[in-house]
Amino acid sequence: MRVLVACEFSGTVREAFKARGHEAWSCDLLPTEVDGNHYQCDVADIIGLGWDLMIAHPPCTYLSSSGLHWNKRRPERAEQTEKAIDFVMFLANAPIKMIAIENPIGCLSTRWRKPDQIIQPYQFGHDASKATCLWLIGLEKLRPTKNVDPRLVNGRPRWGNQTDSGQNKLPPSDDRWKIRSETFQGIAEAMSEQWG
Repeated sequence: MRVLVACEFSGTVREAFKARGHEAWSCDLLPTEVDGNHYQCDVADIIGLGWDLMIAHPPCTYLSSSGLHWNKRRPERAEQTEKAIDFVMFLANAPIKMIAIENPIGCLSTRWRKPDQIIQPYQFGHDASKATCLWLIGLEKLRPTKNVDPRLVNGRPRWGNQTDSGQNKLPPSDDRWKIRSETFQGIAEAMSEQWG
């Protein structure tokens, strides 16, 4: 298949599909972090090139629940949220038969539709928690591949990327957004195996 991984600079999903023999390309405004098939451009420039499958990771800065509270305090952010929703709708209406759009829990559930599935890295072999919504067009839900049990803190489940109170352990930094946006390898492999 010809696979487009939109809004991916890490190459994780692209390389998982390539390993299974597909012609896979990533596309992002940023350069790729792993040498390989990568368009460094606006995805609108290449979306009509005859793809069989697109997995899209639109930026979540203005869509996720964790950032939406800023919209009331900083009205210019609300305009950015509208632009982000328009971009997701552009991706969802692409001329591609199979589409998966990935994003954290946020306003897409109310402004567009509920996700078809919410997955966690701990369902795919990682000692980590990060609820990830999937909106699917022409694709089946991902089946978990390897469950990782949490540690219990006062009776509550916590994974390796969480503090005992449940917050993400990753400290503030200039590239925190980049680290947090990368797809877990186990999820990328499940996508390539099950959708490829």
